[in-house]
Amino acid sequence: MEYVACNLCGSRQTRLRFPSTVADDAPPGRVEVFRCTSPGYGRHHTIVECAHCGLVYTNPRLDGSQILDSYEAVEDPLYLEERDGRVLTFERHLKPLEKLHAPPGRLLDVGAYTGVFVEIAAQHGWEAMGVEPSHWAVEQARAQGLNMIEGTLATSGLADASIDVVTMWDVIEHLTDPLAEVQQAYRLLKPGGLLVVHTMDIDSLFARLLGGRWPWLMEMHVYYFSRRTLAALLTKAGLRVIRIEPQGRYLRLGYFATRIGGFSPRLGRLFGRVFRLLRLHETPIPLNFGDLVTAYAVKP
Repeated sequence: MEYVACNLCGSRQTRLRFPSTVADDAPPGRVEVFRCTSPGYGRHHTIVECAHCGLVYTNPRLDGSQILDSYEAVEDPLYLEERDGRVLTFERHLKPLEKLHAPPGRLLDVGAYTGVFVEIAAQHGWEAMGVEPSHWAVEQARAQGLNMIEGTLATSGLADASIDVVTMWDVIEHLTDPLAEVQQAYRLLKPGGLLVVHTMDIDSLFARLLGGRWPWLMEMHVYYFSRRTLAALLTKAGLRVIRIEPQGRYLRLGYFATRIGGFSPRLGRLFGRVFRLLRLHETPIPLNFGDLVTAYAVKP
């Protein structure tokens, strides 16, 4: 574990936001907690708030190289089962994006995982590609004929000012240096290019009401942005923020039951049996509690 300074302002002065709930004997760097479908809600290391700028983050945390190693090694078969819900989600996500920057153009999805968004974007006329550290996820995407780079933005080898749109869906909260990642995106964007960042909002009403029971407090999440700190990060990287707004997602009811199981295994199993009995297991439903937001910013 390592102690770090605030990624936004560099201060080391913090106040405790949520104490650690990870068992003292839990081995560090367990790959399973880094799966997108991890049910580890409520299990997290110590979470602090910067006393200077208000950025919320995990401190101390695993060494950055350990975290990257875990993402490179992660495998997540359950993610494949939720494809239908993710297709509906990304179709919805594309609509406001394309109002700001319509295809054709080059689109890069960062942390693309198995490439669902890359596939949807290509169907909409984009020259779409993804970058992803998980060897397993890249293999899944390439098996579908998708253009995927295994690695990170820093190792992607992409040329400066060569991309029209960069997207980060549920990625920035996992990064050990989000400011550097956004600066990499700025480097890759053409002048007038668009960066889209989707993440959790720790200052949302839903998050404030739930407090320490907010489900997104998880071991794999390193940073917890509010709209204000996310805007400050994008601005510091040289981007002009257009807007930040709530944006929900679709989940199959069967998958939703597994998410409930992260809080209560018994209740999750009960809901799963009921949904299967009623033949609603594969039915997608829209969910929006206001605690997931999307930021749109342009490179001047």
